[in-house]
Amino acid sequence: MDFAFDARTEELRARLLAFMDEHVYPAEQVAHEQRQRLSSPWENPPVVEELKAEARRQGLWNLFLPDAEYGAGLTNLQYAPLAEITGRSPQLAPTATNCAAPDTGNMEVLAQFGDERQKKQWLEPLLAGEIRSAFAMTEPDVASSDATNITTHIRREGDEYVVSGRKWYISGAMHPDCKIFIVMGKTDPDGPDIRRQQSMVLVPRDTPGVTVKRAMQVFGYEDHYHGGHAEVVFDEARVPVSNLIGEEGGGFAIAQARLGPGRIHHCMRLIGMAERAIELMCRRAVSREAFGKALAQQGVVQNWIADARVAVEQLRLLVLKTAWMMDTVGNRGAHTEIQAIKIATPRTVVGILDRAIQLHGAGGVSQDFPLAELYAGARTLMLADGPDEVHQRSLARREIKKYL
Repeated sequence: MDFAFDARTEELRARLLAFMDEHVYPAEQVAHEQRQRLSSPWENPPVVEELKAEARRQGLWNLFLPDAEYGAGLTNLQYAPLAEITGRSPQLAPTATNCAAPDTGNMEVLAQFGDERQKKQWLEPLLAGEIRSAFAMTEPDVASSDATNITTHIRREGDEYVVSGRKWYISGAMHPDCKIFIVMGKTDPDGPDIRRQQSMVLVPRDTPGVTVKRAMQVFGYEDHYHGGHAEVVFDEARVPVSNLIGEEGGGFAIAQARLGPGRIHHCMRLIGMAERAIELMCRRAVSREAFGKALAQQGVVQNWIADARVAVEQLRLLVLKTAWMMDTVGNRGAHTEIQAIKIATPRTVVGILDRAIQLHGAGGVSQDFPLAELYAGARTLMLADGPDEVHQRSLARREIKKYL
């Protein structure tokens, strides 16, 4: 395994780091102030559109998509250090570079499984950053940690599919530019294979019967930059049969194909969040005194910072190994490693952010520092894309199986 950055990665890293310093970090406070004056909290502050235009001008656009026809054509190993950099400002940088979830996963689904009409109608405007999208899978009335539990029904009537069900925590659905939902539901609820009961269909937001009911908060945050997380009701919403993605019964497999890259992208960005926390800890530690000496001289603070550095270096190596394996043996061959980083990364980064908040005192839980919002986002990722316990269960079974 060789994790050294190749020439293209080095060049993109240099440009992206400069973009962050010159444009993104200065825009954080500007975006916060502009948001207070918007007519709708879900609109992008004007500075976000300026960042997107600048990122496109600099060629820092669609870096996540390995398909060179549609994206930058980077491998997972090449993209990992870039995603880490954008993770240092998760509210702005991923959106600015058109590398923000859930659009990234939805674009990957359309690029891999969509037909030419679907790509033309939905993938192309998503790639251009002209529209946003949402992925409607999680439901409030069942344990969505088991995807086979979903109850949303997709029945065929002639040349139409009729979609009925209730979803929640549907990321991006509150954004006014969200124009399309990828909806997972059951087309064959009584089928003998529980992993062939589900399908995915494209449902335009303006379809009669689609109601975005409310925004769901995350620890009190509405997550405006990601377009919020909504409760959405589908009440006999009708779409053409041609809106089916792939084949009937292929929804579960498509979901797994979508979530693998999504999980590693989240982990890459989480490492960037941890690096931002360490930087803030160090700056705080050298600028504040308590009990007659700088916080940086307090043994407990030194331990927090040292432990955080060790943990981040370990996580980064595991994520890079996972990226390398996905590139060399495919997502299925890297299943154990994907699960390992999904378990380890959010848990560890939450701990680092918790110490950073503690070091900042009351400021750490305030809006004057990004730490509280970073904590809310990192803690959520212990649930998103499958709760940690599901991955632990699956990984343990795979380990035990070797000895049976």
